[in-house]
Order: sequence, then structure tokens, then C-alpha cells
Amino acid sequence: MAARKSERLLNLLITLLVSRSYVTKERIRNVVEQYRDAPDSAFEKMFERDKDELRSLGIPIEVGYLDRAFDDEPGYRIERSAFELPEISLEADEAAVLGLAARVWQHAGLASATSDAIVKLKAAGVSVDRTALDVAQPQLAVEEPAFETFWSATQSRTPVTFGYRGAGSAEAAVRHLQPWGVASYRARWYVVGLDTDRGEPRLFRLSRVVGEARLEGEPGSFEVPEDTDLRALTANLAPSAQPQRARLRVRPGSAIGLRRHAAAVRSGAPDWDEVEVDYGRTDALVDELLGYGADVVVDAPDDLRASVVTRLREVAEPVGAPR
Repeated sequence: MAARKSERLLNLLITLLVSRSYVTKERIRNVVEQYRDAPDSAFEKMFERDKDELRSLGIPIEVGYLDRAFDDEPGYRIERSAFELPEISLEADEAAVLGLAARVWQHAGLASATSDAIVKLKAAGVSVDRTALDVAQPQLAVEEPAFETFWSATQSRTPVTFGYRGAGSAEAAVRHLQPWGVASYRARWYVVGLDTDRGEPRLFRLSRVVGEARLEGEPGSFEVPEDTDLRALTANLAPSAQPQRARLRVRPGSAIGLRRHAAAVRSGAPDWDEVEVDYGRTDALVDELLGYGADVVVDAPDDLRASVVTRLREVAEPVGAPR
């Protein structure tokens, strides 16, 4: 699969940002992986479009010469001082949001391509400033395998078919979606779009996608309705989180994270503490509890206990076993 356009743009940004001098077009073509194998005409079009797009984002790309006296080919660079943000004072909640955003694009392939670009620049005799990468270092960890497929589908307007296991359901159902966008809401990733089986907008949590999500249909085969507010639609379609309280047994000295937001902790039966935790979404608490393994036992409520038992049985069931 071809690298996403966003990856190509970021590689071009990094190439121009780390260079201490102007980089010629041919050198850029050799350094940026996505340009290398493109025919001459395709490379010219991509490069011009990418430059225009970076500039439209407010990134100042300079054009200049290493030595005009020798009639050198013009080159390009990004002056770090013109690209950096000034010092910003943030409130605690704003800093927390940016801290999360700073962890969303950890992409091993991108890291490899970036290192490769820097090595090639050095090999070509271009002076490189690696510290310039500090101003272009967005990282957001996305663990859901289906993220890439849905993200690409929203960009190309391509329908997607996937298996989906709803809350409290042990079986996955096949869903068909025209994805309008991918959004993070309450620390979860969701895809929002038109569920063509139901004929209405629906919201699907990416961590509940089962198996491989597949692109089906032609790119550009649907349009997102005008005035669609993706975040408002996500908040409207997301299940409401009614306050509930769980009663748990926790082994002494374990589940420290759980204890930190506990409403009450008491000594109980031998080798167990009694812990009460307030929560909103059952599925979110189930995910947390499963991470503590045998150190936590759910006593109440019954639906929470049943959800944990169901998930544990799914994990314990041999692959391919009949249901």
C-alpha cells in the first residue's frame, strides 16, 4: 500500500527543516522515499503540490542558492526560527490535551523513513541539524489495527466493510459503513459515518472492530453531508455514561491505578481488600479490570461481572473452536 500523503508531507517537512543549507530538488527527490520511484512528470506535480500545501499550512519554505555566482540550481529549506511557535502559557487542562496530542503519530515506518532521509542528506554532504526535529515531533499512539484503514477511507471517501462486536455481545456482526471521519472521544477512537444497513448515521468504536476492515467500492463513491460537525455528532451518538459503583476484591499491594480513583478501600477477607469504584462506561472499566488479571475479582454489579466473565471466556477459548 502506498504511503499516505500525510507521511510524504511530513518527510518533506523534516528534510527541509533539518538541513542547514538549501536542498536542491533532485536531492529532495533522492531523500524523500515517496518521490524516488515516481516518473519525472509525476514527481514534479507531487513536489509542487506538496510545497503549496505546506505553505498553505503556514510553513515558510524558502527558495535560495548555495552559491549564485556558480549559477547553482535553486534549493529549498525551512528556517527553524520562522517555523517555531513562540513561548505559550497553557492552563493545566490545555497542557494535558496537548500532551495527549503529542503521543498520536508513533509510526515505525515513518521513523525509519526519517532516519533514512537524514542519512542520505549527510552522505550527500548536506549539514544536518537533528535538533530541528524537536519542533516537528507529533506522536499519538493509536493501538487499534483498524485505524489506518478507516482513516484512509475517510480521506478517499471509500465504503468499508468490517466485523463489529457491540457492547455485551460475544458475536461479531458484519457492518457496512460510509465513513465520514475518525474522532477521539473520552479517550477512545471512533469512526462516524452512514451505516448503509440501517440507513442512518452511526458510531463505531475502533477497539471493537473484529478482524480486518476492508475497503469495498470505488474511491469518491459518497459525499459527507454539508455542515457535518464530526465532534458534535460523535458526542451525540456516543452512549451515555450513567454513574455506577462497582464492588471489587483486590489483592493487597496490587492494582495501584485502580486504588487511586477508588471511592472506598477497606480490609476484607484474608488476602483481599474491598474496593469500591465509581464508573460511567462498563466497557471502559472492563478493559481496566482485565489488565489486573487475577488480582481483581468483581462482586457487583452483575452486568459488570458478566461482561468480565464473557471477555475472559473469549480469551481462554481456543482459536477456531466452535461456538
